[in-house]
Amino acid sequence: MTPVSAEWARPAPSRTQLRTDALIAGTLAVGATTTSLLYARTGIIAEPAPLWVWVLGLALCTLPLALRRLAPIPVAVVVAIGFFVCGQFAVPELLMVNICLFLALYTVGAWERNRVAAVWALIGISAALLAWLVIALIISSSDDEEFLGMPRSGLFSAYATYAVIQIITNLLYFGGAFWFGYRAWRAARTQAMLEAQGQELELERQTSAAQAVALERLGIARELHDVVAHHVSVMGIQAAAARRSLHPDPDRAVTALGVVEGSAHTAVEELRRLVHTLRTPEVEDGSTTVGIAQLAHLVAESQSAGTGTVLIVAGARRPVPLLVDVALYRVVQEALTNVRKHAGRGAEATVRLRFDHDAVEVEISDDGIVQRLASGGAGGFGGAGGSGGSGLGLRGMRERVGAVGGEVWAGRRERGGFMVRARVPLSSEPGGTA
Repeated sequence: MTPVSAEWARPAPSRTQLRTDALIAGTLAVGATTTSLLYARTGIIAEPAPLWVWVLGLALCTLPLALRRLAPIPVAVVVAIGFFVCGQFAVPELLMVNICLFLALYTVGAWERNRVAAVWALIGISAALLAWLVIALIISSSDDEEFLGMPRSGLFSAYATYAVIQIITNLLYFGGAFWFGYRAWRAARTQAMLEAQGQELELERQTSAAQAVALERLGIARELHDVVAHHVSVMGIQAAAARRSLHPDPDRAVTALGVVEGSAHTAVEELRRLVHTLRTPEVEDGSTTVGIAQLAHLVAESQSAGTGTVLIVAGARRPVPLLVDVALYRVVQEALTNVRKHAGRGAEATVRLRFDHDAVEVEISDDGIVQRLASGGAGGFGGAGGSGGSGLGLRGMRERVGAVGGEVWAGRRERGGFMVRARVPLSSEPGGTA
């Protein structure tokens, strides 16, 4: 939604506003008729206009106001003509016609969409009526009986003073109509701007909420993928080993089934902890969260699944932020899962954990058959290259590590096999965040 600009124009009036305008116009018509009869009764105007001029002048001043929001300038012109008729031909009405003209000029300033046309219309109507006033005053100055026989002699005569008062009063009248109308237009424009900004903020809030939900779903998907894929792969390998060893080597089959049972139990526990965290994240005990301190357990699981795996730790251990801790653990878990799935029988893996002064890094390499790399060397980790995987493994690693400011590299090794490396920068302070 675009902000309200200087060229903003009012929207079309509502039905309620049009009904209100019609009611105002009818009320002013009745009021003008009543006051004109009262003025005629007082005898202020010695020779009132004929009845048809009377009706025409009052009708032109009042009835067009029913359409003042739809056609502000034409209505103002018609009302000004009616005002001229009432004043020029002695229609006995001095109150309502002034109110009608003021309302018409105000509406031009407040509702006319073409602001340039509104300014010129107000200037034109005001100038025409002022010119008529000046001409009428000049003509009346030669008749000593006009305006209660005021003295006309001298520059500062009573009549001259009266004429100046009339001109000043009309200037204030027209200026006030324009000023209040312009202020009303500015207020409506400001209100529209605030509403537009409010809608933009609401749209941004909804977008942010949708993005937060999407990120949360992505995080849940990563956790489920990491937990389930790792343990299910171990269970699958051990189940296959048990099936092949059931008759020739029952003891080995029993051992393999025990690993399957243990992996199933661990997967269920991790899934239960994940669901518990999603329901009540504020009470989750940080000490139960997986991290690089449990890499030895992952290595042991990999060894029990039949893949020779070694853990090497380089550098002085140091505390790392919780999110970094979990992200690196999941990278190792996913990489070892893919080694078991795609490196081939007899492959061996090495897990290296390095602590530098400004970063922490994990590297998982194997010497097995490379079946999992798409063209370009990095995009198909997890089977995209030809073994039927979904290609989500490396993507999940990059998303998880990228969220904590790190990077992931993956590709073939020069000596054969495959390698995944994840590096996350850390602050210089112990335990600082990246």
